[in-house]
Amino acid sequence: MPEKKIKAKSLIHPKGMTVYKRIQSPEGYMRPKVLKSSFAYYLRHLPLKSHDFKVRYFDGYIKEKGAVYLAVVDMDIGKKDLQQCADAVMRLRGEYLYGQKRYKRIHFNFLKDGRPRYYKNYADKSYSYRSFRKYMDYVFMNANTRSLHRELKKVVWKDMKAGDVFIQKGKPYGHAIIVLDIAQGKVSGRKLFLLAQSNMPAQDIQILVNPKDKETSPWYQHTFEGSFVVTPEWIFKRGDLKRFK
Repeated sequence: MPEKKIKAKSLIHPKGMTVYKRIQSPEGYMRPKVLKSSFAYYLRHLPLKSHDFKVRYFDGYIKEKGAVYLAVVDMDIGKKDLQQCADAVMRLRGEYLYGQKRYKRIHFNFLKDGRPRYYKNYADKSYSYRSFRKYMDYVFMNANTRSLHRELKKVVWKDMKAGDVFIQKGKPYGHAIIVLDIAQGKVSGRKLFLLAQSNMPAQDIQILVNPKDKETSPWYQHTFEGSFVVTPEWIFKRGDLKRFK
């Protein structure tokens, strides 16, 4: 038996201050259980700015594109034009691992030589958050979509999960966005997913609307005709889906 038609107005709870509390699962769908120690759990419970908050660029100017996003992640982006698209994906991964105190697992490849730079080699003795942020800015200056594309592993479409990344390396520019959460039909098992991004210039991480389906927005249907995933500012292919190793 198919799930009932999704009603967009019922999906947003303006007073919710995390992804999980702000964006509801559609009727007939539920978010799968995930371990509290998992990347998926971290992403699902990311803190959000107030519902009326608008995306800011690194210089404080407002991104006047209301048709792009519907929620903003409550996370600093610094005062330099560094945390762009792939950088935001790496930031989320790094923040998750840092919060888990898995310091030795924090590493990202540099573009110039393809070699990883490990946070443990740049951290102070106490692994302070200040040293972590300094390390991440260093990564942002030396990594991009091309280096991250090489670092991630390919994912079969049907196996999509939260934390996966849509990424194109591009010439000269590519783009990367992250799968923020998953919901599944209680009867059909069909997946829906949420997407989040930063972009150029550096800006707040934002949860994207679905420009092709206002009834399900911000959720995207995992099952659809064709091979393109159309987001507000970029078009990806199913084959662009990758995952951290």
